[in-house]
Amino acid sequence: MTATMINTAPSCSFHRTTTLTTSHSLPFTPLHHSCLHHCHFSFCTQPLRLTNLRCHTLSPLTTKTLKVNCSISDPLKVMISGAPASGKGTQCELIVQRFGLVHISTGDLLRAEVAAGTEIGNKAKEFMNAGQLVPDEIVTAMVAARLSLEDAKQKGWLLDGYPRSLGQAQSLEKMQIRPDVYIVLDVRDEILIDRCVGRRLDPVTGKIYHLTFFPPETEEIKARLVTRPDDTEEKVKSRLNIYKQNAEAVSSSYSNTIHKIDGSNSKEAVFNEIESLLSQLQHNKVKLVKSGEKSIPDSKKGRTSLSQDKWRGIPTRLNNIPHSREIRKYFYDDVLQATERAINDGKTRLKVDINIPELNPEMDVYRIGTLMELVRALALSFADDGKRVKVCVQGSMGDGALAGMPLQLAGTRKILEFMDWGDYGAKGTFINIGSIGAAEVEEQDDMFILVAPQNAVGNCIIDDLRAMTNAAEHRPVILVNARLKDLPGSSGIMQTMGRDQRLKYAASFESCYFFRLLYYAGTQYPIMGAIRMTYPNQYELYKRVDESPGKEKYAILSTFTQRPSTDEINDAFQGKPSNESRKTSGIWGFLSGIL
Repeated sequence: MTATMINTAPSCSFHRTTTLTTSHSLPFTPLHHSCLHHCHFSFCTQPLRLTNLRCHTLSPLTTKTLKVNCSISDPLKVMISGAPASGKGTQCELIVQRFGLVHISTGDLLRAEVAAGTEIGNKAKEFMNAGQLVPDEIVTAMVAARLSLEDAKQKGWLLDGYPRSLGQAQSLEKMQIRPDVYIVLDVRDEILIDRCVGRRLDPVTGKIYHLTFFPPETEEIKARLVTRPDDTEEKVKSRLNIYKQNAEAVSSSYSNTIHKIDGSNSKEAVFNEIESLLSQLQHNKVKLVKSGEKSIPDSKKGRTSLSQDKWRGIPTRLNNIPHSREIRKYFYDDVLQATERAINDGKTRLKVDINIPELNPEMDVYRIGTLMELVRALALSFADDGKRVKVCVQGSMGDGALAGMPLQLAGTRKILEFMDWGDYGAKGTFINIGSIGAAEVEEQDDMFILVAPQNAVGNCIIDDLRAMTNAAEHRPVILVNARLKDLPGSSGIMQTMGRDQRLKYAASFESCYFFRLLYYAGTQYPIMGAIRMTYPNQYELYKRVDESPGKEKYAILSTFTQRPSTDEINDAFQGKPSNESRKTSGIWGFLSGIL
């Protein structure tokens, strides 16, 4: 093997283009309303310009050399049914929280269509105003359209209380919409009646109480509670009879996938059984990658990710600048999926490190627009799930002559403020822009995305960052391309006082995504290989291999449970077994500081 030295980025100046011109958004349609990110845009030309990047009304991007996922598993498809007061709503919330499925309720879909005044909504409204049920073909069309959206296809879906009749089930079957499991919450009639009859409504707050299971907090609240019209014993029995008649017919359509669960137990016990069932289904649905014999786990167990030479998991031509639309979309999706998996597993302190050329501030092709676009893709996707996201950029640090901020971040907040976040009100409602600090944490915030927090000479962001994470408590905080390495102060104080504590805090963030290109030293081109990790999988080390003229591929060399050291990378490229004693002599010993 030719002696080489790996480098990750050339040392040279960088430039940014921040001229913004917005493109026209596609018209909003309610069938896409629940996907707040139905229109994304990209920065791709000079001057910096916004163009359509991703839209659910467009056909998916396809590229022969692209495979979006490293760990591929077929998402869960779940239907759940239960009588009134069976606890179905509570279990749906827990399922979505645990498995990240897209929750689809026909009631929500109908209300959205009617409120938006769409053609299908107006048709439904005519039947509703006449006191009639909305025809199956209208409801089924709405459900099918919602299931066809990208988030449902990628994350999986939870269909709540639908189908309700045999005709609806047959319509879904004709469209080949089938669940992996049909969950039925089975509760005895006397328990259901007691749950309904005991319910009370607070007309002031709209909160629902139960005289036995969830009593009001004070006597004042108790005195003003009223019984809802539908919660009388007579009406409850009538609703139960209607449910039973339809449920029996629907259950016969899903006899091979039906799973009954005793819903009379506590909500924790019921969910434990559901969680066990869905976890086993998820485990059984793990796929083999089509082009090789690689077993890909989708849970924390067995995080190996052995690949094969023919798998083109990493986009090629990464040295072509600007990056193509397909390449940027690949990485945005890759980062998003890994981050979602980590958050769904309860992780709250996360970091994303992605150093493709356009996102590497040490390269002269660095583009601030690509970083902003990545942050927007993350924020809109989480907002799509109903999360209130705060996107934070550090402000000026220091006082007097030492006041300032890193050059990489100059003007980024203005860019975020003026970016196109769609015409449906995401910014200012589900997404807000802020700074880094404890004062920015508000009660309504569900999570925080921090844009490239970093230290500057003479100033340290760690104290503000620590204060913010303390204020956020259990809520997720995601650092995107953070650079928390200590830098010298004007008197050297920053390097010495509290350095251990700062480094320990910086290391407390768990990596959910890591991608870094490796270069031949001195030339930086062509690319030598890459390191990649997507939560919860292992670190994968790839070697770039030239094929026929103009073509290349990435072949996996090794996997690591932890981020590989420079010696481990050297050994893998030299073909040494991992347990061979490492040598530091020769030109390979010069490999240092790449991570």
